[in-house]
Amino acid sequence: MTTDIEHLLFIYALQNAVKHDSAPKSGAVIGAVLGNHPELRSRVREVGPLAGRVVAEVAVMAGPERRRLLEELAPELLSELSQPRDRSRDLPALEGVEGGVVMRFAPNPSGPLHLGHARAAILNDYYVRRYGGRYVLRIEDTDPRRVDPAAYEMVREDIEWLGLGITDVVYQSDRLEIYYDWCQKLIELGGAYVCVCDAEWFRSLKLEKQACPCRDQTVDENLELWQRMLDGEFYEGHATVRVRTDLTHPDPAMRDYSAMRIVNTPAHPRALDATVFPLMNFSVAIDDHLLGITHVIRGKDHIANTGRQRYIFNYFRWKPPIYYHYGRMGISGVVLSTSSMREGIRSGVYTGWDDLHLGTLRAIARRGIQPEAVREAVVDIGMGETDITFSWENLYAQNKEIIDPKANRYFFVPDPIEVVVEGAPVHEARALLHPGDLARGVRTLITDGRVLLPEADIEGRGMVRLKDLYNVRITWDGGIPHLSYAGEALEDARRERAPIIQWLPANAKIPCTLHTQDGDVEGFCEPLVAGEVGSVVQFERVGFARIDAVTDDGRVDAFFAHR
Repeated sequence: MTTDIEHLLFIYALQNAVKHDSAPKSGAVIGAVLGNHPELRSRVREVGPLAGRVVAEVAVMAGPERRRLLEELAPELLSELSQPRDRSRDLPALEGVEGGVVMRFAPNPSGPLHLGHARAAILNDYYVRRYGGRYVLRIEDTDPRRVDPAAYEMVREDIEWLGLGITDVVYQSDRLEIYYDWCQKLIELGGAYVCVCDAEWFRSLKLEKQACPCRDQTVDENLELWQRMLDGEFYEGHATVRVRTDLTHPDPAMRDYSAMRIVNTPAHPRALDATVFPLMNFSVAIDDHLLGITHVIRGKDHIANTGRQRYIFNYFRWKPPIYYHYGRMGISGVVLSTSSMREGIRSGVYTGWDDLHLGTLRAIARRGIQPEAVREAVVDIGMGETDITFSWENLYAQNKEIIDPKANRYFFVPDPIEVVVEGAPVHEARALLHPGDLARGVRTLITDGRVLLPEADIEGRGMVRLKDLYNVRITWDGGIPHLSYAGEALEDARRERAPIIQWLPANAKIPCTLHTQDGDVEGFCEPLVAGEVGSVVQFERVGFARIDAVTDDGRVDAFFAHR
């Protein structure tokens, strides 16, 4: 009976370890055994000591070996782990959704999209899918100084990668005449005036809650100045249209903010002859009304902008959208500043917009992160007002759930040493391409005893097991290892707690560079990896990686995703 209990503990320990990709937890293992076999609850005192021994045994095993043993001993427990979990989760309901919604995602084309953009893009997309309606991509490109012509296409590519359900595409640079018309109407309503004051002097007056002389101009005087702006009679910084607000407002940013300004250089790539451009708060308010936007979801750093835009809605007696503001999201470990990224690319610090040290969507895609994983991670974060820190671990967990059933398994030997296993027979190892899908078949590795091993994995060891091959005894002469064949019995390796390590035949391997955020790792991989370009694979005991390219000299370039 003890043997039966120990067997149950062993397979549930394997399941726990495979599920969490870590050492099993004794309490969880005991709970699983007693929960599924209540007849053993009367023997709980016997179960405890056995569990400790079994958990320790499983803890020293490599992840792929745990999965293989679980497949052999209890395939039904492995199958439980592969069942898709319920991904259905609801974000808070929106108000006023009768008849559907019209949402918008409004990036500036200054560079490609990054993870910060993904939050707004996905949250808006979520609600359009939930309630039905239209999803407007509005390219906010009315500041020529912030436009990168290449970014127009990059933004579209990133949106396609994310899988957003865009129904309408609008470029603000195509709508300048619309903004000019509505600016004139605002002036005619007395809601705006043309200011020709020195910018610094105006700023000091505003801080003191005082009006500049231009605020008292008549509507006709303002309309004349406005026409002169459009006719090119003013140079940059010499005339600005300001929205008339409340000069006593406690927030200086809300007092008489700018709506239109002159930009003489650089020329806009899509509106070459234009020199008068709207500022964000004016163009956004006009477009949100004209495009029928019903709900706006954006960061709480836009709360002041919401207040500014309400002045426009009030002047024209328009119904504003319903606004939601989520908390700030800190993202550590990658660069998000577009200007910093561009400078780093220019100086050679980064290889391009998809450098793995950057937080762009194309950078994480190059690492093998799936768009579905980004979506799940963003929905998990939600749209609460509390500031949060982006969880890379959650993103990796979501991604692993997606790619694990699809990623073929291969050996990658980092920092290898070539050794001879004395007494080893010529052996053909038949390793599964995927332990959860036997139909994919095996990859065959034949060795005559000359193998490549990761130097770090054998250091200080007395025995190791070469996965899917045999056991190896190691003796040390100073720092030099001498390896000898120690049979094929898995029980011998388990008894001596020998780690299961990856390996490669010395005569059947190709060079491989694994690019990680901590630096490049040089090594060798199986020849079949060269056929996986564009796919994500799992390098056993290393982690998941996307195979990026095979160079002209036959080297595999791979980008590390996560464990």
